[in-house]
Amino acid sequence: MTQLVIVLLALAAAPGGTRLPAPPAEVAPIALYTQFQQEPPQAVTDALRDELEFIMAPLGLRFEWRSLPNVRGDEIAVELAVLTFKGRCDVTGLLPRTTNPGALGWTHVSDGNILPFSDIECDRIRGFIQKDLLAVHPEEREDAYGRAIARVVAHELYHIFANTSQHGSFGVGKSAYTAQELLSDDFQFEAKESMALRNSKARELLDNATRAPGIE
Repeated sequence: MTQLVIVLLALAAAPGGTRLPAPPAEVAPIALYTQFQQEPPQAVTDALRDELEFIMAPLGLRFEWRSLPNVRGDEIAVELAVLTFKGRCDVTGLLPRTTNPGALGWTHVSDGNILPFSDIECDRIRGFIQKDLLAVHPEEREDAYGRAIARVVAHELYHIFANTSQHGSFGVGKSAYTAQELLSDDFQFEAKESMALRNSKARELLDNATRAPGIE
């Protein structure tokens, strides 16, 4: 029997707060601010970023990665999301069993409004796919794990940038994944969710920023 896990729509209630205003569109990218409870290996980070770009770039969304602890306060972006990676984002200590701990991550909401803050549960992701990861060649495990994390991140960014708590029926936008889907060679958004991201405010602002004339 294929095991499913609810992905992220434990849309967490956040006390108060409103969506942070976007800076003027002529100034820059979509910024992803990241903070890790424990810094991951470089191979995991590289695979995470590469896979997220592979999923999101065809939809017209491209990102600049920024470290939240290193924020200076003068950064600008057309849109942003803050990603908090909880637990240990590595592949040490894998066991030949599968756990089903619940949500792999979630996006915060306040008074029904989607906020640009998501939590990603690295320990839960690893526990859910660890049995399958053990079947992957040791030199490729960090890459495979990083890609799995990226798919959870992509799911959360869909909620943020499409500004919706709804899920799709298939692909990255659906509410539950199998371990095989998280580790597959190719896992994308389906048509409806892809269209929502192509028509999103973030995509519009990014397009406007790209077309804006430069300052001599």
